[in-house]
Formats: sequence, structure tokens, C-alpha cells
Amino acid sequence: MQVADARAIDTGKASDTMRAICDAVLALAWRCAPGTGSPGEACHWADGYPLNVLLYVSLLQAIFDLKEETVVLDEVDELLELMRRAWQTLGIDKMIHNVCFAWVLFQQYVATGQIEPDLAGAALTVLGDVAADAKQEHRDPVYTQVLSSVLGSIHDWSEKRLLDYHEWYGKGMAATGAGAMVIPLSLALSTSKIIAESVPGMGIDLADSEHDGIGSFAGNRVDHYVRCSMRNAFAKALENELGQGNSMVIQRDDDPSETMARLAKDTEQLAQFELENFSPVLKRWHPFPGASAVATLHSCYGVLLKQYVAKATCLTNELVHVLHAAGRLEKALVPMMVEDVADSDDGGRSLVREVVPYDVDSLVARFLRTWIEERLRVARECLLRSKDTESWIPKSKGEPYARSAVELMKLAKATVDEFFGIPVTARDDMVQNVADGLGAIVQEYISFLASCGTKQSYLPPLPPLTRCNQDSTIIRLWKRAATPCREAGTNPRGRAHHGQSESISGGNNPRPSTSRGTQRLYIRLNTLHYLLSHIQALDKSLSFFSHGGCASPASVSNRQLAPSGRFDRARAAAQSAIVHVAEVAAYRLVFLDSHHSFYGGLYVGGVADARIRPALRALKQNLSLLVSILVDRAQPVAVREVMKASFQGFLIVLLAGGSDRSFTVEDHAMVEEDFRSLKRAFCTRGEGLVSEQVVEAEARAAEGVVALMALTAEQLVEEFGIAAYECTEAVSERQRLPLPPTTRRWSRSEPNTILRVLCHRDDEVASHFLKRTFQLPKRR
Repeated sequence: MQVADARAIDTGKASDTMRAICDAVLALAWRCAPGTGSPGEACHWADGYPLNVLLYVSLLQAIFDLKEETVVLDEVDELLELMRRAWQTLGIDKMIHNVCFAWVLFQQYVATGQIEPDLAGAALTVLGDVAADAKQEHRDPVYTQVLSSVLGSIHDWSEKRLLDYHEWYGKGMAATGAGAMVIPLSLALSTSKIIAESVPGMGIDLADSEHDGIGSFAGNRVDHYVRCSMRNAFAKALENELGQGNSMVIQRDDDPSETMARLAKDTEQLAQFELENFSPVLKRWHPFPGASAVATLHSCYGVLLKQYVAKATCLTNELVHVLHAAGRLEKALVPMMVEDVADSDDGGRSLVREVVPYDVDSLVARFLRTWIEERLRVARECLLRSKDTESWIPKSKGEPYARSAVELMKLAKATVDEFFGIPVTARDDMVQNVADGLGAIVQEYISFLASCGTKQSYLPPLPPLTRCNQDSTIIRLWKRAATPCREAGTNPRGRAHHGQSESISGGNNPRPSTSRGTQRLYIRLNTLHYLLSHIQALDKSLSFFSHGGCASPASVSNRQLAPSGRFDRARAAAQSAIVHVAEVAAYRLVFLDSHHSFYGGLYVGGVADARIRPALRALKQNLSLLVSILVDRAQPVAVREVMKASFQGFLIVLLAGGSDRSFTVEDHAMVEEDFRSLKRAFCTRGEGLVSEQVVEAEARAAEGVVALMALTAEQLVEEFGIAAYECTEAVSERQRLPLPPTTRRWSRSEPNTILRVLCHRDDEVASHFLKRTFQLPKRR
């Protein structure tokens, strides 16, 4: 036969080739019949496989009506009996007959369009006999070949449909509805079990199937079909959404958020369709097929969700949309699963364990934390940039505060607005995180604002304690005669008198002496109040939205909402910084900017020659400039601190004025009048910013010191002795008093204050007391 492929066979009678063929045919025709040990008399030339099987199958097909192919002839039993006589000729036995008969019935069922279930039922009945035959130990090799071929064909045909039964039986037509799936499922289970038990090497292991998964062979096979079909159905749903080829991986560059959201809805509908149509059919073999299908869909969508989340770098509305869709899908699928496994023996624990939750809340929380960290990082960069570049020069008179504060508050407001614009419920648990992060940044910025030095740096150093020189009577008379001739602006010791010269040069309208450095401190004050107002607004926004508010953020400021207290630390830091900066600005204004007219000029050379009027004119101009620069909310604190600094400066002039100042009892009336004028400047020029009660309260200490100046030297010595003994708790009057320490807490009853009044008293009694008690030197 192989030679015939190369050249034509010589068919002559004397041909060697024909002679060889004839010998081979005779040997086959007169060989031993199957099951016999010696050649018989009957010719059985057609019993070789597969020819004998093909011929016998053709004979078996004669049992069907030629006109109605789905009908078996009534004479089927007689026909089968006649065919039985050909078994010996064809080398057929009962076992091979059963396999062939099952195949013929199955083939006819398929060929007629699967419209006659009785044919499939008959095939299943015969397969029962085949299963019994296949268990025999000693089987003919030909039978094994026939059995594996027939079972493989039936099994492949059935599984092709079952592995994608949604595509084959999900259309709802009469012959292809969910009910029609019973026949291929029965065929697949029957053939699979026979193969697993009797035909090794075909990929189906009975032992593994019975010990894994559902626990039964049929249940495990059905579970396999359910999962494969659901995966295929999900893949087709994804293909429909993407409009492209088969792929379980999202590879497009554009944002697939809408695809993911729609796919979630399709997945839910697919699960519902499975439970309503296929699960009732499959429960015959599987305890919870619906739950298995739902778990598979849950896993398939989870794979895509994981891919989508892995590509996301930050929290966006699109990502939130997808996560919400995934959360809704999971909430819909889980009850379906729980309901389906409720009646199972173990409650579906094995299935529940394999379901990996989407954990949408954790994903949202993680992305939300990342979003918050990124926004806070941007705000902190703004803070660091402001520390390097802020010049405290306002953008305009309409915005008299630092530009960096405006930028920082814009970022904070945008962060809060965007935070509450993210449509996730997990944000309610992170409101405090946002507040804490922004609060820490604002507090650091407030610390930066408050880093402007201290008031002590502007206080003049206290001169050493000395006693006044006692001039002779002739010198005193000469000084009095020389006073009218003394050049204006020069003190008796030949020094320029700044207060008087300022008055002469400036006239009645001297220019403000506020330096640019002090004006920049005013800008810091404005900035602190700007921050404080925006902290209040941020706090109200957080309170409004965290309590379920749904209005726009811009409308929050128009609502009467109590602050939540989330920015209490920042608010307290701002209040403290306001007082500190106002205090530093006031001391700088009084002791540095106004030094020439106040501490450097007041009462230098004598009270009568250097009254407070020039200093008051400069003060009023400085207060006018202060009010013009500061915002309304900042003015009361600033003016009050200027008042305190002025009173402190007045006391330092009286108590630590140095060698250029000395006082007598007669000077008391002028000093008292000057201090009343100073108080009146704040009551009137302050334009109601400082109440008269506050002025009187702050002036009480200075008034007590001024009252000491009305006392004689003897009275002052007596007052000092009483105060000193009370403070030192001396045991006797003979005990020598120590020099009282300088506390700068000036008051009428404080020993150091009374001592300084004595040091500035131009009186012999005072000088003698200071020399005798403390050995204080005379002024040079």
C-alpha cells in the first residue's frame, strides 16, 4: 500500500502486489474469531477495528424512522435481534454493542437538533450499562479503544456547551433555554464518571474530585462548569464594554472609570440572571451553585479593580466613582451568596473563605490619606517658601497683610473645599486629620510671625544707682539766671535737647516717627488677625460639612455655626502671638522710634525745660499712623500695648533716667500734670479703642510712683524703711538693710522703686541717707 503512493499498482493476475494483497485478505478472513482459540469455519473478515464498529453503527442507525428521524421504529427489538446475528462476523460482543448503541442514540439526538430529549434519555440509560461493563477487570483492547473514543466524543460535546452555558443556553429559546442544559450536564457527568473510574489517562481523576471542593464527583464537576461559564460570561461582558477583543486586562490608555462602573452593573445583572435561571437547575447536583457563580463574578471584577487601583496615583473623582461602583456591587453580591449557602451543610464556609473582599473603605481611606499628605506637603512647601521670601510688605492698602498668609490660606481653603468635594463617606473619619495637619502648619506659620524679638531688647539699660550732686547756692542762682538765655534745645550739661528741637523744627504738626521696622510689625499684626479670621472660617467649614451639610462651601460663612474646636491650638497660638507682636511693636515705637522725644528728651536738664508736650505730639501722630495701617480688629490691642509701653517709659524716665535727670518736690505738680496729659492722649486720641477704665487701671502703678514724688526726702526715707523691713523681714531696726533688688515691677510700696525716687531726688537729706545706708556714689 505504501508503494502505491509512489506509483500505480499492477492489477494483473500474475502481479506480485495483487498476490500479496490476496494473501493478506485471506489471512484476515479466516483468522480466529474474537474469544475463540482456533480458526473457525465461518468467514469473519469484517471484525477488525475500526471497520467492524463503523459497519455496526451503520446497522444500528436502521432503528430510526426515515421520515421522522427522532422516532425509533416499533420493531426495534426485532431489528436488534437480527443485528445480534452479525456480532460474530463483525467481531462484536455485548460490551461493544452497548458502547455503539449509546453512541448511535447520542448521535441521533445531536443530528436532529436536540429536540427529542427521549433520545438523550435512552443514551443515558445505555451509558449506565456501559459503566457497569467498563468496570470489568479483563477487557479487550479493542473495547477499550471504542470506549475511550465514544466517551471522549460525548464528553467533549457536552463540556463544550457546559463550560460556556451562558452563551449556549442563556438565550431563552425553547431548545436552548436553561432547562435544556440538563441533558448535556447529565451526559457530561455520566461520561466523566466512567472515564474517571475506568479509562485512565484522559485527564479526569475520581479521587481528587471526591476529596476537593464540594465533596462529591458530580458537585465538583458542576462547580467547575459554573466557574468556567461565569468567567466566560464576564469576559464577554467586558468585551462588550470595551468594544474590542477578548481580554481580561484593561490596556487602553484612556481612563476606564466609566467602563468599570458599567461593568459593575453588568456583573450584578449577570449574577441575578444566574440565580434566577441556572441555579435552580444546577442545585440537583450542587448544594450552592448560585453562590459559586457569584463568588466567581466577585473574583473576576476584583482582578480588574486591582489593576485599576494599581494604576491610580492619587484620589480623583473617577477613582471614587469606580470604588463606589465596586462597593455597591459587593454589597449586592454578598447577600446573594449568603442566601444561597444558607441551606448547605457547612454554611458554605469553604466558599466564603475563598472570597477576598474588595475592602473599598480601606482603599478609599488609603487614597484619602495619600491625598491629605500631598495637600499638606504643598502647604508646607508654601510655608517654607514664605520663611525665605516674605518681606512684610503688603500687596495693597486694601490687603494690609503678608502675601504669604494669603497664599497659605487660599491653599488651606482649597484643601478643605476639595476634601469635602470628594464623594466618600470615609472622609468623615479623617476630618480631624485634615484639621490637625492644617492646624500644625498654621501654628508653625504663626510662630514664624511671632519671631520678631522681645520687648526687653528695646528697653534701655538701667543706669547704676547714684545720688544727685548737691550744687552750691551760688551755682543754683547762676543756673536760674542763665535759664532764659539758654539756647533752646540745650540742657544745662551742654547736651542737645531732642524733644525741644523736634518741637521747634516740626512746628505743631511733627511727622510720625514710626520706623519701617515698626510698620512691618503692624503688618504682622494684621496678618495674625487675617489668619485668625480664616481659622474661624475653616473651623466652621469643617463643622458644617462633618455634620452632613451639603451646601456649597462659599455659603458656610453666611451661616451661624459654632466653631468645632478643631483649631483651638492654632487659635490660642494666634491670640498669644497677637499680644506678643503688639507688645514688641509698642516697645519699639516708644523706646526706639520715639526715643528722641520721650526717653531721650523728657525731663532732661529739668522738668520745667523739657515737658511732655513734644512727646505727646509725636505720640498722637504715631497713633494716627498706627490706626491707618492696622485693620480694625488689630487696633484695640495695639493701642493698649502702646499705652502700657508709654506708661512704662514714663516710669523709667522717673526712676532710671540717668545722670541727666533729677527731681525736687516742687516738680511733682508738673510731672503729675504731664502724666494726666499722657493718659488723656489715649482716652481721646484712641478714638474709643481703649476705654477709660482700662486706662485708669493701667495707670494706677505710675500714679503711685508720681505720688511718691510729692513726698519730702524724710517721708521717702520713712516709706523706704517700712517697705524694706516688710520685704526683708528684718528682726530689728538696727540691722543693716540690704540693697533691694531691681525687679522692674514699679509700685509705690516696692522698696527698689522708693529707693530710685530717692536717688533722683535733688535733696541733701536724700543724698546723705543714700551715702550713709548704701554708700552710693555721686553722679559724675
